[in-house]
Amino acid sequence: MTNVVITFKIMPASPETDLSLIEQKAKDAIVRFGGLVTSTAIEPVAFGLKAVKIVFNSDEAKGSTDVLEEEIASFSDIESCMVIDVRRAFG
Repeated sequence: MTNVVITFKIMPASPETDLSLIEQKAKDAIVRFGGLVTSTAIEPVAFGLKAVKIVFNSDEAKGSTDVLEEEIASFSDIESCMVIDVRRAFG
């Protein structure tokens, strides 16, 4: 069993969106998926818009995160959720 480290970039619908609420909803969805959140960050994008980046570990056997991405993207006040990095975890 190999673990992978996955990074999601979640874009809010507007600059006024409560990023802490988005972060908590996404963390809850990741835990339900079977992942373990290791870090989160708020990253400036442009014109006052900020993105939420979430890094988490998951079992490689789970396969694609498409369903999880779609679930998170369907939350209110979220424009999109995309994988921006996937790496195998060693150690």
